Order: sequence, then structure tokens, then C-alpha cells
Amino acid sequence: MEKSHSGIKKITLAGLVVTLGIVYGDIGTSPLYVMNAIMKGAIEVNELLIYGALSCIFWTLTLQTTFKYVIITLQADNHGEGGIFALFALVRRKTNLIAIITMLGGSALLADGVITPAITVTSAIEGLNILYDKVPVVPIVLSIFLLLFFFQQFGSGFIGKVFGPVMFLWFVLLAVLGISQLTNGIGVMAAMNPYYAIKFLAVYPQAIILLGAVFLATTGAEALYSDLGHCGIKNIRLTWIFVKISLLLNYFGQGAWLLEHLSEAKNVNVFYTIMPSWFLIPGVIIATSAAVIASQALISGSYTLISEAITLNVWPKIRVLYPSSVKGQVYIPFVNWLLWISCSFVVIYFGESSNMEAAYGLSITITMIMTTLLLSVYLSKRKMNLLLRIILVTLFLTIEGTFLYANLHKFMDGGWLTILLASFFFIVMYSWYFGRKIKNKFITFTNLKKETEVIYELSMDYNVPKIATNLVYITKANKLDQIESKIMFSIFNKHPKRANTYWFLHIDSLDTPDTFEYTVHHIVPGVVIKVEFHLGFKIERRINVYFKQVLEDLEKSHEISMVSHYKSLKRHSIPADFLFVNLDRVMINDYKLPGLKRFTMGMHNLIRRMGINDVKAFGLDSSNVIEEKIPIVIAREEKKRISRIQV
Repeated sequence: MEKSHSGIKKITLAGLVVTLGIVYGDIGTSPLYVMNAIMKGAIEVNELLIYGALSCIFWTLTLQTTFKYVIITLQADNHGEGGIFALFALVRRKTNLIAIITMLGGSALLADGVITPAITVTSAIEGLNILYDKVPVVPIVLSIFLLLFFFQQFGSGFIGKVFGPVMFLWFVLLAVLGISQLTNGIGVMAAMNPYYAIKFLAVYPQAIILLGAVFLATTGAEALYSDLGHCGIKNIRLTWIFVKISLLLNYFGQGAWLLEHLSEAKNVNVFYTIMPSWFLIPGVIIATSAAVIASQALISGSYTLISEAITLNVWPKIRVLYPSSVKGQVYIPFVNWLLWISCSFVVIYFGESSNMEAAYGLSITITMIMTTLLLSVYLSKRKMNLLLRIILVTLFLTIEGTFLYANLHKFMDGGWLTILLASFFFIVMYSWYFGRKIKNKFITFTNLKKETEVIYELSMDYNVPKIATNLVYITKANKLDQIESKIMFSIFNKHPKRANTYWFLHIDSLDTPDTFEYTVHHIVPGVVIKVEFHLGFKIERRINVYFKQVLEDLEKSHEISMVSHYKSLKRHSIPADFLFVNLDRVMINDYKLPGLKRFTMGMHNLIRRMGINDVKAFGLDSSNVIEEKIPIVIAREEKKRISRIQV
């Protein structure tokens, strides 16, 4: 199996099997509950309902999953990476609207990560009810979640090796079960004719509302796009043929059984009913394994989503761990335990998968709409024909808008939960992103080259006690000849800091995923040195480690000496000392921002307390760091001036 920086690229048998395990957990487990949701929501079970629902499922998987995502959206890759944040990086024009669209989509996708594990695992375990009426489904599901989320901290490298074969077995099972029913009911395949979908929507009472259940068949399409970087476009497109055929065979097989048992349709679990009784226990085990894999995929996807959001400055810095040697695999404790609590709450609150269906689908519809809007900007950037672009965007927005309308009917029955979760995630993203922008408006820069003379004289002024041999600051100045005024304030005014060498480190966060480079600028040789780290949005920000590597390279090229400058230590080749200064900008209380900005900054400051500071985020050695608070100085004209009274 051949890999590149982004994951599996070339088509191999092993690559195809791994792709099955990574990409299709969500969409692949949908046959467990889609037809049940349709039957439960139906006013009357008749042939029109069966043929119409199957036709809608077929064309939803064809137009939405296949055409929009597999054929078109997968081409919008950022150096092999996919997902809504990768798309944001591609189309980013630094407009507030595009940022808000991305936040809405990302927030809704995170909310979906709560419902998917709950409904898939519960649906799988409920199959045991056919054999045993009093199976304690909720405790079993909660136990599975406890184990699943507990073992996240150790990485999924080992268990990940069996994902592909298990999912292959799952899709074979779907196909075989479907074929077993189609042998005597092949006529149901006529539902592929769009006529039945149109007639269903036009004639069947409240058919538009049932589209909310039909939509559950394609909820995993967004996750499919997010996994592009792990598997590659060719592997996804090839395996999708097999997956789609297996899904459709099962759906149509369920439909064939329902046509023969219309009176029983509302009272049975269709998926397990078409399964031979002797195979029920193995079937539940395979289904539960597939559900756990689907849950794992959503959990890992949530980690990746948040880590990308952090590097794109859309989410506050929180603790990110790397539990295994698998490239790109991350573990975020805050997200893990938040998901565990949320998933467990969903299972306890709703109890049965049929009740969870009401909460499922609404949030992911919002994500799909946001992806379409971002995709339209991307296609414009790619110079696609305007008329064709309008037709495509109109088609997708019409489909997704219809599904959104259908899913809004679920709001009071459980849809409120995912909207509540998505709103929480959105507020965090919005406050962090725009709070930073508000603070950045008040950053002032000075010409670094004009300051070098003062810095040089300070380094030579023996009247000032030396604070360190090497003094290191992290700067946000993008231009080589600029430096923040606050850094100069720290060096000259806060407490004069004399050092032999002043290092200014700048992190250039790029829209590409895997760029991993640096450049060095000797502004005043031996005294003022600026290092620029060019890092892609999927590269972890371990600045302490990278800076050590830079120093090693510079010493090898004889550009610097890493031996202490103190004579007594230099004689024994003791390494030179380094001190980092971390500056925290604080808004002074006497300046009042206008309404929305004041709320945004209030939330931003609250969220900062939940996150970690730059010292921890960049992996700096806290024993070699001093932290200083620097006021954000806002130049404004005072209307009044206090008067002095002579005494």
C-alpha cells in the first residue's frame, strides 16, 4: 500500500479495503434505520409510499452523494485534503461572510458527530429485541460508548486495521440480504424511475415531510468529502460503486419485503426482519461492529475538524495529543469527553433509535448547504462557465433547501438538540475568530530595521543586567521589516531586557495542508535574527521542537554558536541559555466597544479561559518562559481634559 503525505493515493487492493473502513461508516449504516423512519412517519403504508420512498432514496444517493460529492466536490481538494475547512482554505478571500458560512457548516458537522454514534449503535443493538423482548438496549449502548471513548486516548491504530475487512463484510451482508428479497420481488426495481418520486411528492399526503427520513440515506456524504485526505479521490470513487450498489440492493430488498407485508410495516424493524432467524445473532454482531466503526469515524473526524479549525484560527487553542504513530491521527481530550457526555445524553434522553431519527439530519442539512455555497465560490475561482455554475448551484440548493424544509418539521421532536449543539459550537468559533480580528485591529507595528540600532546598543549596555543570552519572542508581523510595537515595548519599556541575541519567530499559517519549511533572516548578524516557520494547516504547532531543529541547522552551517557566551561556561562547552517571552494583549477597561463587538470580545475572553495559552499550544518549556501582559493601546481623542486647581 503506497502512501503520500496526505494518505493513500494509488489504487491497491489494500487501499480500497482501508477506504471502506474509513469513509463509509456513516452512510454505510443508514439501512439500519432509514426505511424504519419512513414507515414510522407515514400516514398510510401503501405501494405509492414504498415505490415513492425508494425512488427518492435512489435519486438522493445519485444526485446528492454521487453527483455533488463523489463527482464534483471531491475535485475541490486542497493538496489532497478535503472537508469544509479545507474548502475554506481554498476559497478564503478573508471576507466575513465566507468565514461565517464555514463556521455554520463546521458547527453543524460537529453536532452531527453527536447524533450519528447514538443512532447507529442503538439501531444495531435493537436487533436483539426480535429474539429477546427485554434486552437492556440503553445500558448496553452506554457500555459500548464508555469503552469506545475511553480507548480513544490510546489511538485507534490497532483497531483501525480491522475496519476495512469488517466494513467489506458489512456491505456484502447488505447486498446478500437485499438480493434474497429481490429474487421474488424484482418488480420493485422499477422505483428507479423518477416518475415514482415525482408522483409520490405530488400525490402522497405530507410526502414532503417524509423527505426528512429519506435524507438520512445521504447524511454521510459530507464525511465522505472530509476523508478525502486519508484515502484519495480514486479510491473513494472506485469503492463508492461497490458501496452504492450494496446500499441500493438492501434498500430495494427491504422495499420488496414491505410490498408483501404492508400491514406489518409499521410494527417491525425491516432490516432485521429480512434477515434469517438463524443468522440474527451474527447479524447483530456484524451490524454493531459496523456501527462502532461509523462512530469511530465520526469521533476521529471531529478531532480532525477541531485541529484544523485551531490552525485556521477558527477555534481556541486547546490540548491536542498524538496518541499513535499514524500520520495525522490526533486525540483531543476536551472534544472526546464532550462527545461522550453528549452521545450518552442522547441515548438516555431518547431511549430508542426511532426517537433519535427526529433529531438526526437537520444539522447536517445545514452543513451541506454551506458546502454548496463555498463550492460555488470555488467553482467561480476555477473559472467554470457561469451558466453551468448557476445550474449546478441552483440544483443542489433546491435539493438541500427541500430537505431542510422537511427536516425543520423535526425541530420540536428532537431537532432542537442538534441545533442547540451547533449553536454552541458556532458561538465559540464566531467569538474566537472575530474576537481575534477585533484585537488585531489595534495591533500597531514599527519598522524593525529602525529599531535595530537601539536593540544593538542595548545588547552592548553593561549597565543593564543581562536577562538571557538568547531572548525569544513570537511575532505576528508578516512583513520582514516589521515588528509589533508591543514587543519593542517589552524590550525597552516594560523592563529593559538585555541579551546577546534577540530571536523573533513568526508562524506563517498556510492554506496548504502539509507545508513544513522555515527561512532565516540575519537582520543584524549575531544580534537580531528572524525565523519564519511556513506551516500547513494540518501541521502541529510544536514550535519549541522546530526551533531546536533550526538552531541545530544553523550551528551546523556555522551561522551561530550554541555554546554559552559566559567565559566560565564556554570553557566547558556548556550550551547557551534561552528565554522565551510570551506577551498577552489585554483590552483596558476604560474603552467601550460598540454592542456586537463588545459581546464578541466578552465571549472571546470567556473562551480564552477554556483554552490553553501560547506557551502550552506551541509546546514551549514553561521553565524557560516569562509571561507579560501588554495593554492594547487604542488611540482616541478625549472630549474632556481634567483641570488643575492651584492650591
